[in-house]
Amino acid sequence: MNTKQDNIIRTDYAEIMQKSYIDYAMSVIISRALPDVRDGLKPVQRRTLYDMYELGIRYDRPYRKCARIVGDTMGKYHPHGDSSIYDALVVMAQEFKKGRTLVDGHGNFGSIEGDGAAAMRYTEARLEKLTQEVFLEDLDKNVVDFMPNFDETEKEPVVLPVRIPNLLVNGADGIAVGMAN
Repeated sequence: MNTKQDNIIRTDYAEIMQKSYIDYAMSVIISRALPDVRDGLKPVQRRTLYDMYELGIRYDRPYRKCARIVGDTMGKYHPHGDSSIYDALVVMAQEFKKGRTLVDGHGNFGSIEGDGAAAMRYTEARLEKLTQEVFLEDLDKNVVDFMPNFDETEKEPVVLPVRIPNLLVNGADGIAVGMAN
């Protein structure tokens, strides 16, 4: 006979909390906070650039509202909130934060003195020529794997087929649960 007492697992509360915290921290670090050394991008950056490419927001075409880019990226690839996507988009457009900008921003994208960017409804962006030619041009040549997005309605690249060591060119910074880089 199975009683309620038989289903109770006795364990130390601190031990469970420690294991749960470490598991959660590692999940966040691997899936969101750290760049992949193969393309030097965090998932939010990769997804934003890929979405811009898919939307046709190329260097030789008109700028598009950042709110449109952010909304599309969030709906298709990155359901973790609009602020993380817009923050990543802004940083990729700030020449004072990156060795080479990956996004050509139009409007107020902040300043080196610490002024923040304008709201996404006021700013516009498009891919930089370098980004399109060096990061995205080989996507249709089957040189990188694709995986299902979060709800399995789209496919997204595991990494972008970059031709330069982006991690060395632009570096990386970030913070995650229990760790900073």
